[in-house]
Amino acid sequence: MPQKTKARTSKNQIYATLRTEIILGHRKPGERMAVDDLKARFGTSVTPVRDALQMLNQEGLITIKPRSGYFITQITLKALRDMLELREILETAAVERAAGTITDAQLAALKKVHAGYTGDDDRAYTRYTDENTRFHYLLAQASGNQELALALRNLHDRLARFMVIRHAGKSLEEIHARLIDRLQAHDVSGARKAIMDEVEESRRAIMDRIMREEAANWHVGSGGDQDNG
Repeated sequence: MPQKTKARTSKNQIYATLRTEIILGHRKPGERMAVDDLKARFGTSVTPVRDALQMLNQEGLITIKPRSGYFITQITLKALRDMLELREILETAAVERAAGTITDAQLAALKKVHAGYTGDDDRAYTRYTDENTRFHYLLAQASGNQELALALRNLHDRLARFMVIRHAGKSLEEIHARLIDRLQAHDVSGARKAIMDEVEESRRAIMDRIMREEAANWHVGSGGDQDNG
C-alpha cells in the first residue's frame, strides 16, 4: 500500500511540473517527451512517468504517436481559431442558462475562486490560468448542464498555454466581478454581454500575440487539422 501511494504522488508531481512547463511555453509544440529522460530527471520508474503523460494527453497537451512516443501537441492556426469560436459558443450558452437560476451558494463559490494578484512570475501565471479555468467550470455547472461544464473545462485545458499569454492576471478578478454582478442580478442580457466582452478580449490578446510570434516558436501552421498522429 505505501508503494502505491508513493507512485500516485510521484505521478501527480510529474504531471504538475510538465503541465506548467507546457503552459508557460518552456516546452515547445512538437517537442518529443522521452520517457527514459523523464524517468531519470524525476528519479522514478517508467509507470508514473507514463501515467503523467497520459493525464496530459487527456487534456490535449500531449499527443501520443504509436511507435514514435509522446510529443507536445501542435495546434494549427485554424484549429486555434476553431477552439476560440467554440469557447464563445459554450461560454454564452452556459451564462444564459446560469443567469436565471444561479444560487447564492454558487455565486459565493465564484467569488472565492481568485486568490488575488501576486505578480508576473511563472508560478503566479500558472495559478491565474488554473483559477480562470475553475471559474468558468463553476459557472458552467451553475447552468445545470454537467456535460456543458465538462466540455468547457476540457476546452480551457486545451487552450491553457494560449490563455496564459494574455497576461491578464491583474484584471481577471475585475473582469469576473462584472460578470458576477450581472449574474447576481439575474440579468441574462447583461451577463451575456459581460461574457462576450471577456471572450472577445482574450481572443484579441491571443491572436495578436500569436501573429507577432515567429511561426517557428509556436509551431502554428496556416491551416489544416490538429495532428493527432
